Amino acid sequence: MATKQLKDIKFSVLDLASVAQGQTPADTFKNSADLARLAENLGYTRYWFAEHHNMENVASSATAVLIGHIAGATSTIRVGSGGIMLPNHAPLIVAEQFGTLASLYPGRIDLGLGRAPGSDQLTAMAIRGENFAAAEHFPQDVQRLQMFFSADNHTSKVRAIPGEGLDIPIWILGSSHDSARLAAAMGLPYAFASHFAPALFKTAIEIYRKNFQPSVHLDKPYVLACVNVIAADTDAEANRLATSLYQFFMGVVTGKRQLLQPPVDSMDGIWSYQERQAAMQMLAYSFFAGPETLKNKMQSFVDETQVDEIMATSHIFEHSARLRSYEILADVFKKG
Repeated sequence: MATKQLKDIKFSVLDLASVAQGQTPADTFKNSADLARLAENLGYTRYWFAEHHNMENVASSATAVLIGHIAGATSTIRVGSGGIMLPNHAPLIVAEQFGTLASLYPGRIDLGLGRAPGSDQLTAMAIRGENFAAAEHFPQDVQRLQMFFSADNHTSKVRAIPGEGLDIPIWILGSSHDSARLAAAMGLPYAFASHFAPALFKTAIEIYRKNFQPSVHLDKPYVLACVNVIAADTDAEANRLATSLYQFFMGVVTGKRQLLQPPVDSMDGIWSYQERQAAMQMLAYSFFAGPETLKNKMQSFVDETQVDEIMATSHIFEHSARLRSYEILADVFKKG
């Protein structure tokens, strides 16, 4: 197998719509539109949001609404979900929402689907109610969604208007072997959440590639890996900026979430040894570096995994520093 070069790899953005200390979700949405316009100009392929609920520091709960906001603020970049947590919704509603988006912004909308609740169990119960076991029906719900998008569904008594007959690419998202097998069996592109769940990444994409069944949607396996990237003009500055991400993940580990914190010179005294170990396990596929180091690390990652696309998420406190990070990353891929 020929080794892929960075210039051969598509690069994209996952915006977790994190809310920084001293700001509101309104500020976050304004910054997202700003970043999306920059990403479009820099040649990024797609700009995705992920559905989360009941998190003070993540404002992407109404994912489809945000996708519309960003698609309206840009003109060519693909915009979508990474993902919609399908068990939280009736497939018909998702078909109608994304059918509406695809009608407003034709040829630009992606629909990534996940099985997890995107929140804690209590919040999942509030969302799903009596449908709490919906995750068990995820494969069937994906098929129902495909049916609603199909032009052949026009004779059905239940139709998605708009949505029916539209070409809206469906992706399977996941962090486990189950999602890999489903994506392979359905012949759909596979996006892995290696930015927070790296443990099963390599085996999952191996399972996906080995078991892939070509479909009308895709003729060969397509793997997207989401990773954490914090780029700056020097390695030292990138590592300093990364302390905001460390504090974010400390909140994930401890359950004590807070708004995205400013960077610090050292994490000593902020997290315990156990908290650090737990966070670093989740951050195995993270790249904090200046341009040259980042290029080498990214190429090594591609050599090791042979992924088709890399999606970068970047928890950076200062908006200007986040913009600069994505500028550097785009330059790394273009120069390959």
